[in-house]
Amino acid sequence: MLLAALAVVGMRTLSNRYERTVSREELLAPDARQPRTDLDEGLNYLLVGTDRRTDSSHPDQRSDTILIVHLPPGMRQAYLISVPRDLLVTIPSGNGYPGGQDKINAAYEHGGGGRGGTRLLSTTLTRLTGIRFDGAALVDFTGFKQVIDLLGGIRMCVDTQVSSIHTGTVFQPGCQQMNGAQALDYVRQRYDLPGGDYDRQRHQQQLLRALLDKAGQTDLRGDPVKLDRVLRAVGGSLTVDTNGVPLQELVVALRSLPADAMRGVQLPSHPQTIGAGSYVVLDDAGSGLFGAVRADRVPDWATAHPRWVTRL
Repeated sequence: MLLAALAVVGMRTLSNRYERTVSREELLAPDARQPRTDLDEGLNYLLVGTDRRTDSSHPDQRSDTILIVHLPPGMRQAYLISVPRDLLVTIPSGNGYPGGQDKINAAYEHGGGGRGGTRLLSTTLTRLTGIRFDGAALVDFTGFKQVIDLLGGIRMCVDTQVSSIHTGTVFQPGCQQMNGAQALDYVRQRYDLPGGDYDRQRHQQQLLRALLDKAGQTDLRGDPVKLDRVLRAVGGSLTVDTNGVPLQELVVALRSLPADAMRGVQLPSHPQTIGAGSYVVLDDAGSGLFGAVRADRVPDWATAHPRWVTRL
C-alpha cells in the first residue's frame, strides 16, 4: 500500500525501481496460498514485520508484527487485522520442529526465520483461520527508519504517556512529529499502556497509515533524487510474494484505495495465564471474523463488532 501511494509520482518509474530493489521469495507455504489471485475479488495478504535487534531480550528470529490485510472486492476499503504475537496456537511441524502449542510469533522462529519462518507462519495461520493468502510481504521495520527519515518524519498521535523500555524516552500525549528512530521506538512499547499489546498493535497500524499519508503529501515528483532514495529504501526493506500477479497490475489496483478507507482491526481475544506463561486466547467473535474474511463480508462484521475496529 505504501508503494501504491508512491505510484502517484509516476507508475513507470515506480515499477522499474521497485523491480530492481525488492527481493522476491516464495513466502507462502503451498497449503496457505490462494491457488489463483483475481484482482476483481476480495484479497488477503499476510504482512510479517521483523525487527533485527540483537539484544538477548528481543531475539531477532521472532516476528514482531503479524497482520492480515483484507481488501474487499472493489478495493475501496482495507482492513488491517492485527494478530496478537502471544496468541496461543498449534504450530505444525517443520524445519526440524516437531510441532506443538506455542505463541504464534514462535512459528517464524521454528521455521528458521526469513522465507522458512514466513512459510511456517502462513501454514499456522491458514490452519487456524481457514484463510488462504493472495500474497505476502516480509518487512524489516528497522529498515523503515530510513524510509521515515527520507520522507521528513511522520506525524504520530500519542494517546497515553509511555516511557520507552529501550531508550528511556518519555512519549507525552499529543500529536507530534517523529523521526524514524522515535516512531519505531514508540510503536514497540506495550508495558506502560492500558491495553498492553492491544494498544501496541493499534500503534503499529497507525504507523502504517502515517507512512501512507506522508508518502502522499511529499512532492516526490519534483525531487527525483529523493524519489529514487525512498524507493530504494522501501524496496530494500521488503521481501514479497505476489502469487504470480505482475507488480504493475497490483499497484494499479491499489491506487483506487482512498486514503481514509483504512480500518484497524484487533482480533477478538483476551489475555490468559496458562501454567507459567502469559498467552492470548481467541474469542468466539474471532472465529466469526475469520469466516467474514473468507466470505468477503468483513464490512458487515465490522459494523456488528465496533469494539474491535478503529478508523485509522
